[in-house]
Amino acid sequence: MNYFSSQFKLGILGGGQLGKMLLNVTRKFDITTHVLDANEEAPCRIACNQFTKGDLMDFETVYNFGKQVDVLTFEIENVNVDALEKLEKEGIKVYPSSRNLRVIQNKAKQKLFYLDHNLPTSNFSRFAYASEIEDAVLNGGLEFPFVRKSAQFGYDGNGVKVVRSLADLKGLPPGECIAEALIDFKNELAVIVARSLNGEIKTYPVVEMEFHPEANQVEYVICPARISAEVAKKAQEVALQVSQAFNHVGLLAVELFQTKNDDILINEVAPRPHNSGHQTIEASYTSQFEQHIRAILNLPLGQTENKVGGIMVNLVGAEGYTGDVIYENIAEIMKMEGVTPHIYGKKQTRPFRKMGHVTIVHEDLNTARQIAEDVKNTIKVISK
Repeated sequence: MNYFSSQFKLGILGGGQLGKMLLNVTRKFDITTHVLDANEEAPCRIACNQFTKGDLMDFETVYNFGKQVDVLTFEIENVNVDALEKLEKEGIKVYPSSRNLRVIQNKAKQKLFYLDHNLPTSNFSRFAYASEIEDAVLNGGLEFPFVRKSAQFGYDGNGVKVVRSLADLKGLPPGECIAEALIDFKNELAVIVARSLNGEIKTYPVVEMEFHPEANQVEYVICPARISAEVAKKAQEVALQVSQAFNHVGLLAVELFQTKNDDILINEVAPRPHNSGHQTIEASYTSQFEQHIRAILNLPLGQTENKVGGIMVNLVGAEGYTGDVIYENIAEIMKMEGVTPHIYGKKQTRPFRKMGHVTIVHEDLNTARQIAEDVKNTIKVISK
């Protein structure tokens, strides 16, 4: 099929920063894009061919949007899966599939999927109601510390909390959740796997993630990870096993723990471009965003090797600031070697909201890491 400069229409559910970066690729290739998002000021609005304002969780909205396009993809998991399933039955191509998204959307189903496919993951308990966790602790069925995650709609910094005492359970969302054993790990790693419709498959180099201690958000993504070749090989093998089990089309970002014994455990996955792959825009031969487009359109996959070492710094709203965003000292960081800022286009900032990222590329990863720290300490995301 001719996707380029043609009548072909690609639909994207979600108009956030991931969609905006996908649109850099579709504009490069001159692929017509339709985007659906609930926010009239979504970052994608300026770059797509047609923007529709609508609720991603509403069946009719998603179904009617999907009927207008040839291939449908998403940049966020919180979409109406029943609508995707109906669209698939009616011949609209949806990648990744509704079947995979239904599993991945729910962290309890996701963990059970790993058990069913003999994939390595941490021990966990599933609870229909958050109130059952306290009962399990009091009855001796659950021991501190553990990680409590909302089954639906949780993500880094939201619905995820380390619980060390009963007091930590106060004020948590009431619905279905899981409690995972708190892993004593050396590193948090991630591997992005790309798979096309005809089964061509490629992995990106393993990345290492450094987290903010309070917000539970990634502060730095370091590529390649500072680990041994043996551990890197093991991490990629586990990621490929997960990819094979899902039999997905598109990208699958596999978040992993490297334990003290160098075992690799699956934390969770995302079936889309991912925060752990932003540095690929500058550091890789093929960015994760271009790779996702290639995979879902069944085009040959691009080279995944690094051209150079890369580090990504998340730009998040500073604490104590809410309102119209100002990026302070952005010119200062642009003086630094190998630094490229990406501003997502969100007009309003609030504490810890992802507002952009900065990539640092350098032949020497230790130098890149130092520059990344200088970037982090220099730029400030504040409000008027």
